[in-house]
Amino acid sequence: MPNPANKIRNWLKENRVAGVHLVQKMVQENSTRGNESGTQAVVIEKCRQLGLLLDIWEIGDNELKNHPAYFCDRESFEGNPNLVAVLKGTGGGKSMILNGHIDIVPVGDEASWTYDPFSGHIEEGKLYGRGATDMKGGNAALLLAIEAIIASGIKLKGDIIFQSVIEEESGGAGTLAAVLRGYQADGAIIPEPTNMKIFPRQQGSMWFRITVPGKAAHGGTRYEGISAIEKSVQVIQGLQQLEKRRNERIEDPLYKGIPIPIPINIGKISSGEWPSSVPDTAIIEGRMGIAPGETMESAQFEMETCLKELNEQDAWLRENPLKLEWFGARWLPGSLESDHPLMINLIDSFKEITGEAPVIEASPWGTDGGILSNVGDTPVVVFGPGVTKVAHDANEYIVLEEMFTASEVIALTLLKWCGIQGND
Repeated sequence: MPNPANKIRNWLKENRVAGVHLVQKMVQENSTRGNESGTQAVVIEKCRQLGLLLDIWEIGDNELKNHPAYFCDRESFEGNPNLVAVLKGTGGGKSMILNGHIDIVPVGDEASWTYDPFSGHIEEGKLYGRGATDMKGGNAALLLAIEAIIASGIKLKGDIIFQSVIEEESGGAGTLAAVLRGYQADGAIIPEPTNMKIFPRQQGSMWFRITVPGKAAHGGTRYEGISAIEKSVQVIQGLQQLEKRRNERIEDPLYKGIPIPIPINIGKISSGEWPSSVPDTAIIEGRMGIAPGETMESAQFEMETCLKELNEQDAWLRENPLKLEWFGARWLPGSLESDHPLMINLIDSFKEITGEAPVIEASPWGTDGGILSNVGDTPVVVFGPGVTKVAHDANEYIVLEEMFTASEVIALTLLKWCGIQGND
C-alpha cells in the first residue's frame, strides 16, 4: 500500500487537468476591489464539492470597523463575501489556517497585455491573467492540497481552516474580519507568490501623504513666488536619506539578498494647474516599509522627525511647515522564528518533494500574515508559487508546474503538522 505522501503525489499527477481548469476558472473572473463575488462563487462551489464546512459572510460590522488594526476606505462590502471552509479533524492534532486573498489589483493599460487579462490563456506551461500569480495560483494550490488529502482517504487529526478573503490588497480587512470571527490556529500558511522561497518574516507598510506648501506667482516672475514642486524635491531627497538610514540598521541575514529591505516609495505626486503659474501646493503620496519587529508608531515618529528637520532647515518651511497624514491601507509586519516547528515541517516537506533545500528570505512586501500573527496570535509562514516581479505587472502569469509542486509541499506539511489518524 502506498504511504500517504505517495497517495498525495499520485492524485495530483492524475488530476492535473482538473487542477489547471480550476485556476483557469478563477483567473477568468475579474475580482478587482468590489467585484470579488464571481471568483468567490467558483471557490465556494469547489469547497461545497469537497464537503467542507462553509462560513460565508459579508464583513463590515462595527467590531471590525472599530478595531485598531482596521485601515480601510471602502464604504461597502455588500455582495462580496468572505469565505472560511473547514475540514474538521478527528481530534488531537494541531490546526492549520490556509489563508489566501481573492482580490486582485487593477489591470492597468490593457494595450500592454499580449492576451486578454482575464483569458486564462495557457502557453508553454504558463497560465496568463491578472491575479494568476497574485494569488489565485496559490489559492488553487491550497484547494488542490485539501482535495488530494480528502480523495486519498487520509484522515487528519487537526483541523484545516481554508480562508478565501477579500481586501488584502487594500489593507487586510478580510483577514482581520476572519480573526475577529474567532478563526485562530496553531499555524498558518499564506501562499503569496514567493518564487517558491520560504518567508518567515514579512515587512509591514503604511501609506502617507505630505502636503508641501508654496506661494503662487506668474511664471514670468517666478522669483516672486515659491514653487511647491521645487520644495517637493527637497522633501523627496530628505525621504531618500531617511530610507538610507533606516535600511542601514537592518542586520537580519534574511534580508541579505534584498537591496532595500524597507523602502520608502513615492507613488504619486500632484501639483500645479497651469504651465505659466508657480504652483502653491504639491501633494506627495507614498508607502513606508516597516521592519519585522518594528512598531508602526516608531516608524511614524521617524518620518515626523525627518519632516520637522526639513522644516527647520528651510526658511520658507519654517514659516509654512510640511503637513503629514497617515491614510488608507496599512499592513502589519510579521515575524516567525527560523527554528519554529512550522518552519521545520515546511522545510522538511520542501526537501522531500523537490530534493533540494529551500531558499529562506524575508518578504519584500506586506501580507495578511501580520494580522494573523499580531491580532490572531497564529504563527505564520509565507510560501507559494508565482513570480513576484509580474505580480502587479502586465502579462502576469503562473508557472503551472510550480503550482502543483507547491500544492504537494503544502499537502505534505499538513500531514506532518495536523497528524494522521491511526498513524501513531
